[in-house]
Amino acid sequence: MDEQVVGTAVKKILIAQDIHALLRQDSSFLARADLRVLVAATNDEMLKVHRAERADLIITDLDLPGMSSERLCGLIQQDAALRTASMIMACANTPESIRKSSQCRPNAVLLRPLHPVLLMAKARQLLDISARETIRVLLSARVQGRSPDGPFYCRTRNISATGMMIETDKHFAEGTRLSSQFYLPDAQSVRVTGTIVRIIQQTPGNEDYQYGLMFSDLTPETRQLLLDFVERAARGSREG
Repeated sequence: MDEQVVGTAVKKILIAQDIHALLRQDSSFLARADLRVLVAATNDEMLKVHRAERADLIITDLDLPGMSSERLCGLIQQDAALRTASMIMACANTPESIRKSSQCRPNAVLLRPLHPVLLMAKARQLLDISARETIRVLLSARVQGRSPDGPFYCRTRNISATGMMIETDKHFAEGTRLSSQFYLPDAQSVRVTGTIVRIIQQTPGNEDYQYGLMFSDLTPETRQLLLDFVERAARGSREG
């Protein structure tokens, strides 16, 4: 049976380890509930994981250790069960690296230094995931939440249709499941449940923690409510 999240099939992304480290610094895209991220440090591991998991998208680097990238791509493209995956390949900005990358026949070649926004835009395109679901807009709203340890209060900092950033003086561990209720600026009440997937530690002069919350089990009505709000807010920001 295929994996499902809120009625949507989970897409699998297989990423080279160094590229994954770059994206984790500042991307909420990888924390989407409808994505499963797999990481490989070498081309040999990349092939092994892809054979076991059947990734939908591979994001790799021409100079990944292990077997050559040319051999990796050849083995994938010769296998009917593996070649359905799309591929993005990063390489150095030199004629030789660009030539070698092109010979691997990926769907896209991106030059280093990589720009996370451009990389994620290309990933969304190849996975056919709507960008509007990943747009984050500023939102400062008082939130009444509940954790396994009891109720707490916090404030939102930004929100998308797939998650939000909250700020509180409470300390939670990554993976903690929270439920919360808050009001959008148009006074519509929102109830969501999610899991902490990112923690920004306290900094000098700021006693609060910031947590990236990935929503789960959204009702279709709540998801549409958030999509509509984010779209209106983003449109207003552009027009302003």
